[in-house]
Amino acid sequence: MKNAVVETRFPEMNLLARGKVRDIYDLEDSLLMVATDRISAYDVVLPTPVPGKGKVLTRISLFWFDIMKPLVDNHLITGDVDQFPKVCAPYKDILRDRSMLVRKARTIPIECVVRGYISGSGWKSYQDSGTVCGIPLPDGLQESDKLPEAIFTPSTKADVGEHDINIDFEETARRIGRPMAEKIKTLSLAIYQKGVDLAGQKGIIIADTKFEFGIVDGKVILIDEILTPDSSRFWPKTTYAPGGAQQSYDKQYVRDYLTVIAWDKRPPGPNLPSEVIRNTQQKYLDALVALTGKPYAI
Repeated sequence: MKNAVVETRFPEMNLLARGKVRDIYDLEDSLLMVATDRISAYDVVLPTPVPGKGKVLTRISLFWFDIMKPLVDNHLITGDVDQFPKVCAPYKDILRDRSMLVRKARTIPIECVVRGYISGSGWKSYQDSGTVCGIPLPDGLQESDKLPEAIFTPSTKADVGEHDINIDFEETARRIGRPMAEKIKTLSLAIYQKGVDLAGQKGIIIADTKFEFGIVDGKVILIDEILTPDSSRFWPKTTYAPGGAQQSYDKQYVRDYLTVIAWDKRPPGPNLPSEVIRNTQQKYLDALVALTGKPYAI
């Protein structure tokens, strides 16, 4: 698709990994993370990109990384391409606004999911058992209801093409040790709450989100992305009404389309029609502008 960056190829750099969205290059002393315009759903990368999506994700992450500094350090060195190593210079036009130079970290292999509202897989789990990741919830909740308090509902961190699996806190502690599990739980809930408070002032409900953490010099830091429409459910306050699915600024819109066409959630994913791409692009832009208060065009 015109102007979309689906995959990067920089021969002078060492490609370390291609994730669902990001291409990661090893620059020896640091990593270069490039947010492409790929979009995934149900852990499958779809064949149709959303032009400019990677730029929006990067700008939103940069916005939140700065805000969360008092709570937790992060892996960001700079998002300014003019400060990147010389090896990146030939690719400035591609990298601008969609890449970050970051510190290397040892990844903690847990997806740190926080839910403040009951939706998605959490809603399905609640319908089945009245619990989410082993946490009992009050009877009589409706879909999209606000929970009495935010809950930490971790999952495994799957490879591309594989599905994350929800686990309870005890399983998390077994996998990474109880002190580390307690640490990332406390951090996740604190970051989520601060994000909820600020986004709420901008007219956005953050229904749920997921974080990733790593370790640098024995210290836990925030890595990857933070509070983006890829990693979170963003609902407009003005249209919020519990009792069903919500209008959103995130890729739930794409998931809903995939549900309508009855995709079986197995690769390869289906192509997205142009209308779905345009609407998704606009939703991501709306989230960026609402959060930062600054206009942006892609």
